[in-house]
Amino acid sequence: MLLKQNKESEKKGLFTRLKEGLAKTRSRFTQNISQLILGKKTLDKELLDLIEMQLLSADVGIESTQQLIHTLTEKLSRHELNNSETVLKILQDEMKKILLPAQIPLSIFSDKKPFVILMVGMNGAGKTTTIGKIAKKLQIENKSILLAAGDTFRAAAIEQLQVWGERNQIPVVSQQSGADTAAVIYDAMESAKSRAVDVLIADTAGRLHTQTNLMEELKKIKRVLTKLDATAPHEILLVLDASIGQNALTQAKQFNEAIGVTGLVLTKLDGTAKGGIIFAITNQLKLPIRFIGVGEGIDDLRPFDANEFVNALFE
Repeated sequence: MLLKQNKESEKKGLFTRLKEGLAKTRSRFTQNISQLILGKKTLDKELLDLIEMQLLSADVGIESTQQLIHTLTEKLSRHELNNSETVLKILQDEMKKILLPAQIPLSIFSDKKPFVILMVGMNGAGKTTTIGKIAKKLQIENKSILLAAGDTFRAAAIEQLQVWGERNQIPVVSQQSGADTAAVIYDAMESAKSRAVDVLIADTAGRLHTQTNLMEELKKIKRVLTKLDATAPHEILLVLDASIGQNALTQAKQFNEAIGVTGLVLTKLDGTAKGGIIFAITNQLKLPIRFIGVGEGIDDLRPFDANEFVNALFE
């Protein structure tokens, strides 16, 4: 009984932190929408136009917004929008429908050893910090971890990863700044195999001289990994900074076209009012969202839960 209460208390605490993390996004559109709806005596087309503007301003995206407004318009025409609470409930349910297909957690397959996670994304998205947090989570699950400091473009990225490794007793394979990234990751893969490590997480550079160079470098890394394991990398995680809104969607499209992303991590949701971009990304890319970041703590990087996310926006 006590264990159950502790788990419920822990879950409630995590949800509270999620709500706090999404406060800026919630104030941008769900609170504004609630005020619009509750302030209207009649539910009409004018109200739906105002809701549409709020959704677009929160970077929900044209497709997702049109989908939501289309449903509300249909229900309005059938006289199913009886009161303001009904509008909010329908909006909430339709938002969950958009996000639910993306609710697919990261799975580490034991028959792939090492299971290789290639982390990609632009500098500033929180990629290296995310690696450290994922590594710690997997370590808590009794997985042995090896990190590869493949962002050789920035000396600070190598040092940051080494600090994470030392703090959590996780070995880090690295070379000097400016070394060939593919070579570093190849060495790390060989080391992971020889040590029978469960998971290899490889960092990569987020910025080279041109976007083309960056994508070619990532393709080279994939080719190098397949020499040691034809199925590697087993996960290509793209880390996106949610605070850049529509630019995050553009980045996701570019990375996906170049190397085939298998999962997404959306960071910095706590620092932006543009959290609605998660709807646009889900609708357009149809990619799993493995984690979302709503704060600095390790528990603030959490597996994505569509129902929980939308509930936190509306509470």
